[in-house]
Amino acid sequence: MVNPILHAFFVGRATAEVLTDRLEDALTDFLSALGKFDAEQREKLRQFTEEVMAKTQQQEATVTTAPPADLQETLDNLRAEIAQLKAELQQYRTQHGN
Repeated sequence: MVNPILHAFFVGRATAEVLTDRLEDALTDFLSALGKFDAEQREKLRQFTEEVMAKTQQQEATVTTAPPADLQETLDNLRAEIAQLKAELQQYRTQHGN
């Protein structure tokens, strides 16, 4: 029969080796998953950036191809509409006694 102290030593040594192997496997798996996660996040960020830039270019193209509105003309038209509405409102009040 093997000496119990020697047996306990070998059990402890074997336990440490198995734990070390499993720890190495777990660490390798974790680092692999971390690398994969990092790569996926970088790809998502790249796709997001591309989408933002595509929409930016699309909106810029829309603005640059549309003729710029004449601000003064727009203001004059709005003033004319306001004056017309005021006249119609005054006429309505006169006819209905308000």
